[in-house]
Amino acid sequence: QVQLVESGGGLVQAGGFLTLSCATSGRKFSADAMGWYRQAPGKQREMVATITRGGSRNYADSLKGRFTISRDNAKNTVSLQMNSLKPEDTAVYYCTADRVFDGRNWSQKVWGQGTQVTVSS
Repeated sequence: QVQLVESGGGLVQAGGFLTLSCATSGRKFSADAMGWYRQAPGKQREMVATITRGGSRNYADSLKGRFTISRDNAKNTVSLQMNSLKPEDTAVYYCTADRVFDGRNWSQKVWGQGTQVTVSS
């Protein structure tokens, strides 16, 4: 069973930067796309960024130029570099993997447990 584990969250001042990482578990793993979502208190979960196995990136329009997603296919990891952080970026950030195959079973989408990012003003 595939699991995603996020790390790198924490407290940072507005204008600062932070990098989130997501690692996969299991001996076998493949995914068509991986990405990041976030959810702030009282708001719906929203897509932040995605990246395909071939490196095609997609960002929420409001985040282009500040956030950068990257993927290491050999290590089965995905990262999110967040720059020029704003208080409104405060949220729980979730790692995702789409069309996952663990060597036996397919899953449409797998979610991590999330990591808290808090940006102070």
